[in-house]
Amino acid sequence: MTASNPTPAEATESTAGNGRLPLMIVAWLWVGAPFAYGVYELGLKLKQLFTG
Repeated sequence: MTASNPTPAEATESTAGNGRLPLMIVAWLWVGAPFAYGVYELGLKLKQLFTG
């Protein structure tokens, strides 16, 4: 029944095969870098909040 649906590995291979790997990397960095910075700043603020 679900044989027509690609597995995650097959979906990744077909996307990378189409030359979109650099685009995927840039997209992940575009979202991931600000998110990581926000988590870092949150950690600093939580440290200030609980330690005075």
